Amino acid sequence: MERLSEHGKGLLLTTLGVLVITPDTLLIRLVAIDPWSMMVWRGLLQTVGVMAILFVIYRGETVRRCLAIGWSGTAAGCLFTATTIGFLISLQHTAVANTLVIVATAPFFAAIFSFALLGERIPRRTVLAIGAAIAGVAVMVTESWGGGAFLGDAAALMTAAALGGKFTVFRHRRETNMVPSLAIAGLFSAALGLAVTTPVLVEGERLAYLLIMGLLVVPIASGLVSLGPRYISAPEVSLIFLLETALGPLWVWLVLNEAPPTMTFVGGAIVLTTLVVHSWVDFRSRRAATALSVL
Repeated sequence: MERLSEHGKGLLLTTLGVLVITPDTLLIRLVAIDPWSMMVWRGLLQTVGVMAILFVIYRGETVRRCLAIGWSGTAAGCLFTATTIGFLISLQHTAVANTLVIVATAPFFAAIFSFALLGERIPRRTVLAIGAAIAGVAVMVTESWGGGAFLGDAAALMTAAALGGKFTVFRHRRETNMVPSLAIAGLFSAALGLAVTTPVLVEGERLAYLLIMGLLVVPIASGLVSLGPRYISAPEVSLIFLLETALGPLWVWLVLNEAPPTMTFVGGAIVLTTLVVHSWVDFRSRRAATALSVL
């Protein structure tokens, strides 16, 4: 069997991580608490979940692995927290459609940061794929676009920039496992949530959904996605991350029977097709380049 390439590992890890996070929107709906309380509980559980995973993997080396992320890990944790805060503020002050489309520009920010800070040139096929995927997201929300406010749109733009920056930091420190930074991000998010509100208590089925989301879905998904930049560029990771926007509404439809608008399916199909075509073209290009290098 042909061994999976480094680039293939990155695609696989990132895609698996994004697939794991796709039920996130559904779980948030099922928990049904105010956003700031959600930040507190989700942040704390994320930290516990990440640390538990690290301990299972590294045992006595856990503390050393956590310290190894250094200031870059702290910066990544701050950027992760900024994406959470920005997304929350954006949803409160602008149309959901505006938020989704603006946040979908994260791959462009990742491309800019990667070029400016890491000197990585992004292939034209990836730039075209980013544009096509953003167009697909725009189609998904075309029926509800508009009615936005400057603060909400600006917060969504900050979220996109922070998301692109986070993946760029992960790429910069690709020799180090940056998963511990997710625990830092969880603590930062919880602290900010506590500064705003006293979190409500969650019981019964809603507590079960919260635990699944905070201890399993978010830590596992974020951990896998954070490993992606070790093997593929930050813009590629951001591009694959748009898969969540395309597939997330399907979970809500299947469980809560809330059928998305027709254009959601059309836009989602554009995003999925773009990702498949980009991966195929990229695979062919790399294979051809390898063959030429052998000759």
